[in-house]
Amino acid sequence: MNNAPVFTSDTIVFGLLMITLGFIFYTSSLKKGFWKKFYSIVPALFMAYMLPAVLTTLGLIAPEWETVSADGEVTEHASNLYYMSSRYLLPAALVLMTLSIDLKAVFNLGWKALAMFFTGTLGIIIGGPIAILIISAIAPDVVGGSGPDAVWRGLATLAGSWIGGGANQTAMLEIYGYNQKLYGGMVFVDIVVANIWMAIILIGIGRSERIDKWLKADNRAIEELKSKVTTFSKKVERNPTLTDLMIMVALSFGTVSVAHFAADYLGEFFSGWVNGLENQTTRNIFTFLGSSFFWMISLSTIAAIFLSFTKARNYEGAGASRIGSVFIYILVASIGMKMDLALILENVGLVAVGMVWMSVHAGLLIIVAKLIRAPYFFLAVGSQANVGGAASAPVVASAFHPSLATVGVLLAVFGYAVGTIGAIACTILMQLASP
Repeated sequence: MNNAPVFTSDTIVFGLLMITLGFIFYTSSLKKGFWKKFYSIVPALFMAYMLPAVLTTLGLIAPEWETVSADGEVTEHASNLYYMSSRYLLPAALVLMTLSIDLKAVFNLGWKALAMFFTGTLGIIIGGPIAILIISAIAPDVVGGSGPDAVWRGLATLAGSWIGGGANQTAMLEIYGYNQKLYGGMVFVDIVVANIWMAIILIGIGRSERIDKWLKADNRAIEELKSKVTTFSKKVERNPTLTDLMIMVALSFGTVSVAHFAADYLGEFFSGWVNGLENQTTRNIFTFLGSSFFWMISLSTIAAIFLSFTKARNYEGAGASRIGSVFIYILVASIGMKMDLALILENVGLVAVGMVWMSVHAGLLIIVAKLIRAPYFFLAVGSQANVGGAASAPVVASAFHPSLATVGVLLAVFGYAVGTIGAIACTILMQLASP
C-alpha cells in the first residue's frame, strides 16, 4: 500500500516538466488560431506553474510521497527538483539577470516599492485576526482549541512564513509551542493558499497594463529602468559563441558555488551567535541570520551587483538574461509540482481561514496602490516578497522584465528581517481574536 505517483524518478519527472515547458512555449509562439486567443487571456508563466500542478493532481508526479512495506514499515520519499531549482538555478538566474542592472535606476524606483512591501506586511498582520473573527462567527470549532493544540498557535507559523520565510516560520513554531503532530496541517494550508495567491498574481501580470490604468499608476521609473536595460542590451547584442556561453555558465554557477561555500560558514556562525543571545525574543528575531538559504541568495545578488560594474555586464548582449529566464521557468515548474489541487478539499476550514487572511492582505494592497497610484509591479512584488520570499519574489519581478528580478530579492531580504517581529505582532492579535 502506498501513495506513490506514477513517476518517482527525478530524471523522468524533470523530463516531463521540460516537455511541459516546451509545449507552453511552442503554443504561446503561435501567431493565430486558438492558442493566440488562449494566451491573450492566460499568461504563459501561469501555465508553466499550473500544468505541473495538474500533473501532481492526476498522480503522475509528486513532490513527496510514502510507501508502506508488507510488514507495515513506512518510508518517506521526496523529489529533489525544487531543492535543485531553488538552490542552484535560482541564484544562477539572479546572477545572469543582474549583470546588466542599473543600480541607480533601481534606487530611482522610489518609496512606493517599500510602501507596498510594508503594506503587504501590515495586511498579513491584521489579516490573521480578521480571518479568525470571521470564521469563528461561522464555524468556531475551526479556529478553537486550547493549550498546544490552539489553532492560533498554528496560524502563528503561517504568519512567520508569509511575512518572512522558512526560518521565521520555524521560529514561530518554537516560540508558541504548537503541537508538532498538527503542524503538517498548517504547512499544507501555507502551500495551498500561498500558491493560489501566486497563481492569481501571475494571471494579473498578463493584464498589468489595464490594472495600471485602473490604478492610475505612475510607472515611469519602471519603464525608464526597462528602457535603459533594453537599450544597453541592443547596444552590446551579438550572436553568442560557445566561449560566451561557457563563460556565462562559469560566472553564474561559479558565483553560486562561492555563495554556497560562504553561506554554510555564515549560517553556522550566526546560528551560534543567535543561540548565544540571552534574551529569547532577541534570539527569535534574528533567527533568519542562521539560514544558509538567506545568505546564499543575498551573497549571489551582491556578487552579481559587483559584476554589473565590470565588463561582465556586456554578456547581456550574448543572452545572459535569456539563460536566466530559462532557469526561472524551471523553478516555476518545480514550484507548481508542489501543488495538489485535490488537497484543497481535505481541510476546507483552515484553507478558508487562509483564504480570508490572504484576501485581507490583497485588499489592503489594492486600496493603498490605488491611493498612492503604485504600479501593479510594486503590488505583485511587494506581496510576493512577503508571502513567497526570496524563492518566488524574483520570479514575479522577472515576469515583468528580467532586469527587475533584483528588486524582488532586495524586498524579500526586508521580509526576512521583519518576519519574526511582524509575526509576533500578528499572533498577539490572533490570540485576542480567538474564541
